Amino acid sequence: MVRSLLLFVLAALTEIGGAWLVWQGVREHRGLLWIAAGVLALGAYGFVAAFQQDPHFGRVLAAYGGIFVVGSLAWGVVVDRFRPDRYDLIGALICLIGVAVIMYTPRTSPDDDARGDRYHGSGEAR
Repeated sequence: MVRSLLLFVLAALTEIGGAWLVWQGVREHRGLLWIAAGVLALGAYGFVAAFQQDPHFGRVLAAYGGIFVVGSLAWGVVVDRFRPDRYDLIGALICLIGVAVIMYTPRTSPDDDARGDRYHGSGEAR
């Protein structure tokens, strides 16, 4: 679970940071180097997400959506001096609960996992 959480944090940094760099390049007229750095960071996000142990793309990306919400608010606080209100914080908490349910709820039925077992990224065909 710790590895998964670290990957989610790294994914948030690359995706949110990449989007912020593109934003700065375009909206704040900082230029093509900022945009290019943003595009590279956004590409890195795709690779980071692929290292999650769960084999289901939809599940990983759905859970990451909650991390993205929380990470975006945190980025705003740290980088843009944004001050979230109580509704932002309540919404972020709801998102984190969703992440926990989607990613970390034990699944015991083969119907819950199309492979019939938990895949742990060993690269072996099952």
